[in-house]
Amino acid sequence: MISFTTGDWRFHFRSAAIVRDGDFILLHRMAKDSFWALPGGRVEIGETAEAAVRREMREELGTDVQVVGLLAVVENLFIYRGRPQHGLEMHFKVTLPSDSPLIGSEPFERVEDGGVGLNGDNTACTRLLFKWFHVSEVGSIDLRPSFLRDFLTADADAGPRHIVHDGLL
Repeated sequence: MISFTTGDWRFHFRSAAIVRDGDFILLHRMAKDSFWALPGGRVEIGETAEAAVRREMREELGTDVQVVGLLAVVENLFIYRGRPQHGLEMHFKVTLPSDSPLIGSEPFERVEDGGVGLNGDNTACTRLLFKWFHVSEVGSIDLRPSFLRDFLTADADAGPRHIVHDGLL
């Protein structure tokens, strides 16, 4: 995975999915965290960001998805568990198969085996919680990066956009 530490900083190249069902958006969070985010994960060496989002959705949701297109390229600077992070993120519009039992489902949990945490720690498995949020709820939850509150409720299909999010300020 394209993720490394240099000095005090941790760098990640991440691919994320924007999955919608009408006015609902699928978000996830690690069970040990209190905030929500877009599903996805780090791009592996030699893998395109689009291929990574497909792979991550198979790993996290257990299903193949269709990648419709790139909506945003995000430079994301933030603090996670006391350590500065620098993320380069590709956010894709993604659709689930029309017959997917995940569409409109109640909140659900998945376990992802292996991987490396944001701070470079090895994780044997990660419990991920998934939930569909109505767009009217997005502004009132702890969603990170915070620019997503506006981005997901605006005309996100107008992309692709370049977004710089400096959560260090």
